[in-house]
Amino acid sequence: MRHSDPPSRPALVLIANDQEWSARSLESILGPAGYAVLRAYTGRQAMEVAHSAQPDVIVLDVRLPDIDGADVCRMLREDPRVSATTPIIMTSSGPLSRSQRAEVYRAGAWEVCAQPIDGEVLLVKLETFIQCKREVDRIRDENLVDQQTGLYNMRGLARRAREIGADAFRRHDSLACVAFGPELGRNGDRVEGPDAVEEVTKRVGEVFRAAGRVSDAIGRMGQNEFAIIAPRTEASGVLRLVDRFRTAVERTTVTVGGSEVPLRLRAGYYAVPDFSAASVDAVEMLLRATTALHHTRSAQDRATLLRSFDEIPSEQMS
Repeated sequence: MRHSDPPSRPALVLIANDQEWSARSLESILGPAGYAVLRAYTGRQAMEVAHSAQPDVIVLDVRLPDIDGADVCRMLREDPRVSATTPIIMTSSGPLSRSQRAEVYRAGAWEVCAQPIDGEVLLVKLETFIQCKREVDRIRDENLVDQQTGLYNMRGLARRAREIGADAFRRHDSLACVAFGPELGRNGDRVEGPDAVEEVTKRVGEVFRAAGRVSDAIGRMGQNEFAIIAPRTEASGVLRLVDRFRTAVERTTVTVGGSEVPLRLRAGYYAVPDFSAASVDAVEMLLRATTALHHTRSAQDRATLLRSFDEIPSEQMS
């Protein structure tokens, strides 16, 4: 990569190849050029690591031991948890026919490289691909904000979940996702009606912006639901986070029907102590937190204002 214009962090490349000599030859090209490298040996591993680490580039071998490389490429392109802007490069230990190359391109690959790979040409292509990805991502960032609150919208939250998850994966950090549902009054009346929803959304958005940490990603998930992606936060930290936001929200009132009404806050969460060892990706963690939030609404849990996804009995998950 050009030393005159270094990125803010090393670009991360995922290499999926079960041929050790081939993978090591790629690493010997990428490492000295400033790239960080992750390895996968099967198609399934490639998809799992792509979900968790969110690499800047994915390099797939055409012949993986479990799933054909073109099929892996196609599945990655169809997976909403993997950014559509991520360049995928296919490699092959031998020449590919014209029809094989066309199939790989149709699967969503940006380039096909056959061994022996020209290292200098590969680095130039990678630099171009990553610059393109980052520019497109920058433009997309402008459409990731909820206009009413100034917080992230659902698409923005999903994107930040992938980014924060990738960083937590590299660092073996803890990670938590917390979903919030504000309610009216001390008895937890639902927020109903467009005027009430608008007023509550506005006030809660202001409170969340003021109470959040710089490192947290805070967004609006639905009409009257909010979420926080909290890096370096375990379950014990979630309790403190929820208490801080709950205290701030409960000091707030909204005008409904001409009367000042207090607010209260329900919350659901999912947290892992080491994201690199987690069985789910960051977007799935966000969805699990939302599921936990929804289970605080059930009649038997009416008094429960905070619930972990892990506390939900399996028979209630259907």
